[in-house]
Amino acid sequence: MKVLESIQGGLIVSCQPVPGSPLDDTRSIVAMAQAAQAGGARALRIEGTANVAAVVAACGLPVVGIVKRDLDEFPIRITPFAEDVHHLAEAGAHIIAVDATARRRPVPIAELLSEIRRAGRFAMADLSCVAEAENARALGFDIIGTTLSGYTSGPIPEGPDLGLVADCRRLGGLVVAEGRYNDTHAAARAIQAGASAVCVGSALTRLEHATNWFASAIADAGSQESVGLAFDIGGTKTAAALVRGGDLLDRVEVRTPPNVGTAEWFDGVAGLADAWRGRYDHAGCAVTGIVENGLWSALNPETLDIPRQTPLRAELESRLGLPVATLNDAQASAWGEYAWGAGRGRDMAFVTASSGVGGGVVLDGRLRHGAGGFAGSLGQWRGVPAGSRLEDRASGFAVASAAFASGREADSRLVFAAADVGDEWALRIIDDATRAMATALVDLQLLLDPETVVLGGGIGLLPRFRASLETFLEDAPARLRPDLRAAELGADGGLVGAADYGRRKSRR
Repeated sequence: MKVLESIQGGLIVSCQPVPGSPLDDTRSIVAMAQAAQAGGARALRIEGTANVAAVVAACGLPVVGIVKRDLDEFPIRITPFAEDVHHLAEAGAHIIAVDATARRRPVPIAELLSEIRRAGRFAMADLSCVAEAENARALGFDIIGTTLSGYTSGPIPEGPDLGLVADCRRLGGLVVAEGRYNDTHAAARAIQAGASAVCVGSALTRLEHATNWFASAIADAGSQESVGLAFDIGGTKTAAALVRGGDLLDRVEVRTPPNVGTAEWFDGVAGLADAWRGRYDHAGCAVTGIVENGLWSALNPETLDIPRQTPLRAELESRLGLPVATLNDAQASAWGEYAWGAGRGRDMAFVTASSGVGGGVVLDGRLRHGAGGFAGSLGQWRGVPAGSRLEDRASGFAVASAAFASGREADSRLVFAAADVGDEWALRIIDDATRAMATALVDLQLLLDPETVVLGGGIGLLPRFRASLETFLEDAPARLRPDLRAAELGADGGLVGAADYGRRKSRR
């Protein structure tokens, strides 16, 4: 069992060059393996019996051996036959990995496992989902790996499947996180999610892939000098702007026209950019409400009465003549703060407290959309008392309503002005709002563990609101207290975010 014990808590390096690469020969693979051992790897994953034999002879690390085959009649590729198991064992592999997905196969999984046992080797199951992991555990595999998550059907995700790692951890035994662990941050998060070890391949041994990532990132950074068009459509105001990076080059603003969604309405919105034709090469649009696949609907018709599933994207694209990225306004601000503001380059949640409460989440460099196209909208959080929304307790509307209920004028600005001169009734109202917000932020930290929470909005950025919020957050355990930062882009966050999101979408 020392082989399995040595892997625990460590790095497995997959020394598999790109097929046909100048590095795709046994000598180069042995050199990679030796370099990985010198760098602190605990084990090696090697493809091909000749390569396995050479690496076992040259290195003192446990070797996970596999054979890859492209079969005409079956979708699986990793060690599909019993003879592959025999040859890997003869080559000296300490662990033999097989495709253990629930797909059509030439040899049953249980038969391959029996052959591994007869050869006296440890068995690893390469899987794509938790149901397959449960089956592998029941059969008796020594290691389960998330190797094939995202590779068995549909488009390949951008990031690793940390959720599957956590699910496999709950089944017990050794869990190897594998598949798209392309940076140190992702590898560390896999261990935090419960992985026993992390297997990294392309980022270390497929030089062509890693080079392309850096080249693309550099090209993308250069494209930040391009100019984009952005719209921000709210319940009362509609803004359009030319945006370069995090800066607005020009901006216009009008009252949001009535008769939302009509042809004339779209003509008016697109017409705000008429003076800029030829000056932009990508576009984005941030809107109040719900956006799903370019279709726009009202979340609160009292804010803006949007006809259900208005074809926002198609109507703007037909008028502008280029693709338009469409997203909820709070999510656009979240992306703006991630790309150019207070959460730049970090896993972050954005919370805006103004008339209402909204937000967005960016994890692993991706804006999360979720149900309804506005994941991270903290205002819809159902908290205590049961069934109430955070927006009903911590927004400008909530502050104004509380003032009205106490016999004062229903105006949040007057409440904060009264609090600034020490009026107890106003201080109580603000404390009630910030207490609810603090509780929600702690819950958010517990659920998502973002590196940073960026707080914005006309209410959220008020010093009185922030000071009261910080007081209540001090009561939370240190590990659940968010790294709270003030939004840097202000009212322009939605425009900056929409433009940058459109830029990145246009490059895909």
